[in-house]
Amino acid sequence: MNRDLGCRKPITGLKSAIKEREFHRSIPLIAAVFLCVLSSAALKADDRPFLPGPVRVVSTVPANGDLNPYGVAFVPPSFPAGGSIHPGDVLVSNFNASSNLQGSGTTIVDVPANAPVSLFFQGTAPLGLTTALTVLQEGFVLVGNFPSTDGSCGNASAGSILVLDKNGNLSSTITDATVQGPWDSALFDEGGTAKLFVANALSGAVVRYDLAVSNSGVSVTRATQIASGYLHNCDPVTFVDAPTGLVFDPSKNVLYVASTADNAVYAVNDAADRTDDGGIGALIYNDPNHLHGALGLAMAPNGHLLVTNNDSINPDSSQPSELVEFTVQGK
Repeated sequence: MNRDLGCRKPITGLKSAIKEREFHRSIPLIAAVFLCVLSSAALKADDRPFLPGPVRVVSTVPANGDLNPYGVAFVPPSFPAGGSIHPGDVLVSNFNASSNLQGSGTTIVDVPANAPVSLFFQGTAPLGLTTALTVLQEGFVLVGNFPSTDGSCGNASAGSILVLDKNGNLSSTITDATVQGPWDSALFDEGGTAKLFVANALSGAVVRYDLAVSNSGVSVTRATQIASGYLHNCDPVTFVDAPTGLVFDPSKNVLYVASTADNAVYAVNDAADRTDDGGIGALIYNDPNHLHGALGLAMAPNGHLLVTNNDSINPDSSQPSELVEFTVQGK
């Protein structure tokens, strides 16, 4: 079913509040959007809410003034003690520096449940930390970066995936020919091993990284391009339109891909173990009445998919920032 999830009014208010900072550059506020969605009583698998109340509203702007929060990730319950982040914390990565140039942000902030927001990581420019933000239960944080020298996609470089330890120190970097503007990611974490799926904005391809994880660090045992052919192009407002949101369903071994420029959501079969490129996969949802540049993707407890939109493809200006729920069969 397609459903307005009740978040349009606060999002519209946000548009007015940051109008002078070019709202459309900040539409991928995945942290704010999904925290709003996940706390909605409209999407419950049972009588329990997605997140415990009350809702907490915080600023994700750190001391250096970084803007445009992109990635959001929860620290899992089994995350080891002794670090600067703790189970239940929310991490948020920033894509813009205080200059508001896209692809220039260098920070990740930590939002605990009942403590002040703090700085978890600050890297060296140029970075541009993206929505490709995940947390491994063994004590590491993975984040993609897609740096630009002048805030434009046309002058952006391929970037890398940073591996940070539980104290926010750089442990290692994943960088090879398959890393082409890591834009978003999904993680299947089995402790000592993990599979990281990354959507690349410069190539329009999805790569699976098979990871070995130990106390000493994270290493890539294999990198496999499992999907490609998604439209991808630079956008002067949204930076880039490319495959973005990823959701992996281990029970079906399916990776769902939200492709912004295609304005559609696809399913890639055998995602965890395929050794070849499956192309764009099977189309499962294409609805121009509700999709307006499919962006962030998440799965609800009822098995439905939730998608945000960046409005790069939207003929109806009266319906900005729409959130859509649909079944994996495309209804």
